[in-house]
Amino acid sequence: MSSTSGVSVAPECITTFNELKLGKGSVKFIIYKLSDNYKEVVVEETSQDPDWEVFRKKLISAKAMHKGKEGSGPRYAVYDFNYELSGGEGKRSKVTFIAWTPDDALMIPKFTYTSSKDALKRALTGIAVDIQANGEDQIEYDEVLNKVSRGAK
Repeated sequence: MSSTSGVSVAPECITTFNELKLGKGSVKFIIYKLSDNYKEVVVEETSQDPDWEVFRKKLISAKAMHKGKEGSGPRYAVYDFNYELSGGEGKRSKVTFIAWTPDDALMIPKFTYTSSKDALKRALTGIAVDIQANGEDQIEYDEVLNKVSRGAK
């Protein structure tokens, strides 16, 4: 499967996503990146750590290279977001896709990530929430919780 930018999705992206989606407990979040030649979406990292701040810091600290220059790195991520409803109505879990494209990212990586996002999303069946984030404030826990729960905390 490829995008309008010609970027394809590695099979491991789908396999790892299905592990997270099926809730086998081995994967809490996945961070995807474009390969060094910008031709394929690959899994950069998976984790069992449920700590949102650990996940958030990994996105914020991501780097990208282009023509010898390093800058903030865009990433795609999927997080198994769990939250409790108020009034004792129980717990909910939403598989959340985040397209992290920081405003200060280098232009070519930013453009390539933006134009390749749909290819990955189409390959990952079962995403409940899609978030586009360009600034650190947009991936604060409470901000994401509000989007994931649609205000029904």
